[in-house]
Amino acid sequence: MQLYGIRRRSWWKTPEDLEAGGKRSQEVGDEEGSGVRWIRSYVLQEDDGTLGTYCIYEATGPEAIRKHAEASGFSADEINEVADTVIIRPDPVEATA
Repeated sequence: MQLYGIRRRSWWKTPEDLEAGGKRSQEVGDEEGSGVRWIRSYVLQEDDGTLGTYCIYEATGPEAIRKHAEASGFSADEINEVADTVIIRPDPVEATA
């Protein structure tokens, strides 16, 4: 499995939409043989008021991520293989909206 970053732009209109999408994504990823493992996501406030995400996944390849996104009901606008991880400090406490 390789580490990937996935950008989803302006996909959710409300936090509730995002929560429902996250639940579907986890269910799909937890299925036997999915080829993906969701690690974490950062929720991004888009300029148009919608919510986007930058997600970190382990996956067998970009095609597994595309299949996962389609089965979850949303896109994977950009898929980038992670070349390295540089951690200066751990993620801070949970962000507040």
